[in-house]
Amino acid sequence: MAESDGQEKSEQPTSKKLDDSRQEGKAPKSIEINSLAIFGSGLLLLFFSRNFIGNQFSQLSINIFSSLGKLDISMALLKMYVIKAVIFFILTMTPFLLGLFIMGIVAGYGQVGFRITPKALMPKLSNLDPIKGLKNKFFSAQPFFELSKSVAKLFIIGWFSYIILKDMIVNTIGLADHSVEQIVQFAISNSIEFLWKVTLVYVAIAAVDLIYQKHKFKKNQMMTKQEVKEEHKQTEGSPEVKSQIKSKQFEMARMRMMEEVPKADVVITNPTHFAVALKYDVGNFSAPKVVAKGKDDVAQKIKKIAKENDVPIHEDVQLARTLYKACNIGDEIPENLFKAVAQILAYVFQLKKDKKKRSII
Repeated sequence: MAESDGQEKSEQPTSKKLDDSRQEGKAPKSIEINSLAIFGSGLLLLFFSRNFIGNQFSQLSINIFSSLGKLDISMALLKMYVIKAVIFFILTMTPFLLGLFIMGIVAGYGQVGFRITPKALMPKLSNLDPIKGLKNKFFSAQPFFELSKSVAKLFIIGWFSYIILKDMIVNTIGLADHSVEQIVQFAISNSIEFLWKVTLVYVAIAAVDLIYQKHKFKKNQMMTKQEVKEEHKQTEGSPEVKSQIKSKQFEMARMRMMEEVPKADVVITNPTHFAVALKYDVGNFSAPKVVAKGKDDVAQKIKKIAKENDVPIHEDVQLARTLYKACNIGDEIPENLFKAVAQILAYVFQLKKDKKKRSII
């Protein structure tokens, strides 16, 4: 499916795209599943309550027809019987109908899950556009497809209903000689038979429609390569912004590192390329720790700060290079470098001790 800019929706929808659609109330949902749930639950409710409903209707029919010959028929009397029948129907069938209503809701939410989506409830001005509405209604293939689908469904259900009911209708001819209870039981048992057979038909219809709805939803959610890029920029940030943030973070980390140089015991360096600042706290560190390191311009900056703060600088080309490659900031030096570093620190600490003595004298 080509977009207006010529790009094809060839990419699978991202999780963000699916979540945004869910927030708008869009999800793969089959109305036929609701119909199936109503048919199936109606069948079960009727089956388990068939004796109760049969007895209730039998008593109503007997009460009405047994007294008709003793009463003067009038409009007022007919209205009274109609009202009684309606009230009786409501009281008897309310639990049955309430069960169907609940099952319809459960089937609807069972497909997509319960989730409050305020965005889907917000009115859209675009939906009030009459021109757009007429265009979608008369110049779109979707309404005609939905109409064709409904007609096909009605034809299938009607055809199966005819096959099921034609024998039942023939069997009603002999009901004139039966009692009211037998007639009601006949109607209920045949209704149950009719419902379970139609339910089987609806299982096939609902399964096909659910597969179609999922395929249709997935196809509509497909994205172009440009849409994926734009979404990635929105969620992860543009490369330019990310680069600036990374640069800022690096600069702040370097500033914090430079603040540790004056606290170092020694800076090991080669003449130009590398500089590694070490600190050793006998009481707290098990080994000397790297508090700053750098190469080229950063190395020169470390050496400058060290000179300004009277931190000893020791030149050792190989050791400086090895420490720079082997250690990160905050790491203790490797065991294989203990001896070389210990000799330097011993020398540095001796110089500090001698300097302190001279200052006292």
